[in-house]
Amino acid sequence: MKISIVKSVVVVASVLAFVGCDSASTVVADATDSAETVVEEVVATVDDNNTVVEEAAVEETVPTEVATSEKLSQELINTLAYMGNEERLAYDVYNELYKQYPNAKQFTNIATNGEYQHITLVQELIQKYKLNDDVNFTNIDLPTLGYMNTPIEDMEAGTYDIAEIQKLYDDLVAQGSTSEIDALKVGCIIEVVDVNDLTHDIALAQAENATEIVSVFETLRSGSYNHYWAFDDGLKKRGVADGCCALGTIDGVDYCHPEYPQK
Repeated sequence: MKISIVKSVVVVASVLAFVGCDSASTVVADATDSAETVVEEVVATVDDNNTVVEEAAVEETVPTEVATSEKLSQELINTLAYMGNEERLAYDVYNELYKQYPNAKQFTNIATNGEYQHITLVQELIQKYKLNDDVNFTNIDLPTLGYMNTPIEDMEAGTYDIAEIQKLYDDLVAQGSTSEIDALKVGCIIEVVDVNDLTHDIALAQAENATEIVSVFETLRSGSYNHYWAFDDGLKKRGVADGCCALGTIDGVDYCHPEYPQK
């Protein structure tokens, strides 16, 4: 049996000059009006021994001529803050559950190859839109926005700027700590919540013609689709025949999504 994991890389290319290149072939250049953003998804298929056996890459180039922060609605500004916290939640929950269930490789694969890059993408959006102390995030509960420019490794795991995210983290870790099966179900829950939130947020960004936010959020949603199927596969390998669909509907949220794209 095989599962799929996604690694998202953003390459920002400018017609002016390159300013850096790292070992993952991520090229970063000045964010100018003439730049283009290449969003690349590397889909790696791994076997039960966590060995990569197949890779495929898909790229999409979109213009980065986007509005400044002054042109974003308050709701969309708050959406960036919320998504920064939500992607951190997934990263932190998966790392915590992997400590408890090291045989469930989905947690470390997705945290390292998916959620880490998702946090980075949101950080880059916030920096590009110059959302600084002059911008009022009305949905922030803590005085500091640690996810804005702090290295991911230096962020305090399990601590968030939004009370709703904080409670969700605490509840999900508690739920996942009861058994490995429950932990994998938590993965299904997180990815469905992400997809639902991102679908709403993409529509909001489209209405404001915030094209780069749309592109990045679509990349995040594509990753969530793949993560959902990785957890679904993990459940089925452990005897849960219906995979994520075994969760059914909870508090009005449907966790069974056979229509999600599969790569």
